[in-house]
Amino acid sequence: MQVEIWAEVTCPWCGLASHRVHRAVERFEHGDEVTVVHRSFPSGDFSEGQILGVREARMRQHGIDAAEAEASTRRIEALAESEGLSPYHVLDNRVGNTELAHEFLAHASVEGKNREAWDAIFRAYFGRAESVFALEDLLKLSDELGLDREQTRQALTERSYRAVVRGDARRAQRLGATGAPFIVMDGRHGVARAQKTDILLDRLRTAWGEAHPLAPVSEGDAPVSGPDGRAGSAGGVGLGWQ
Repeated sequence: MQVEIWAEVTCPWCGLASHRVHRAVERFEHGDEVTVVHRSFPSGDFSEGQILGVREARMRQHGIDAAEAEASTRRIEALAESEGLSPYHVLDNRVGNTELAHEFLAHASVEGKNREAWDAIFRAYFGRAESVFALEDLLKLSDELGLDREQTRQALTERSYRAVVRGDARRAQRLGATGAPFIVMDGRHGVARAQKTDILLDRLRTAWGEAHPLAPVSEGDAPVSGPDGRAGSAGGVGLGWQ
């Protein structure tokens, strides 16, 4: 079963949602049969080259004052810390145009490093409050992931993955997404926002159950009582989840 998660690199709820998805899969009884794929959903809020502090950006975009901006972002930081993501820099960070970052992620995915690249960029941005907007920032991450630096430079300079990134966003919108994070399980079950791990685990079980319905029990395979009074089956193998 495949779980897809669309995210924006600088969205704090997206970093938290990614963490929760992987936690849910780790706890899921069939987690070894689940593949998580990260996809791009750039916000488009900033022009190319534009970089602002989070405080200023929230005040401009949402019309809130400095105190409100601080209170809302500190709540997210505290929540992330309570779930094992520490440090998790939100307020004292910067935001900007992330198209090149998403193209880097698309390139890394083609090179077989989808999760590793998303983990690395979230770790750099939220964990270390590092810039992920410029070519040199992304080449540094390329080195961290063991990617070929010159191939990465060429892909980003030529904007080779721009269409891939935009295609990811369009597909999410066709599936009903209005923003990130947005999660789709088994191609049919959409989950908006950063839901708690327990909720995601429940959705995983629902999606799995629908894709793997229990076979009907025939008369010859009906459970029978053994000599000790416990239920068994005529063939010696009980029915149910393995």
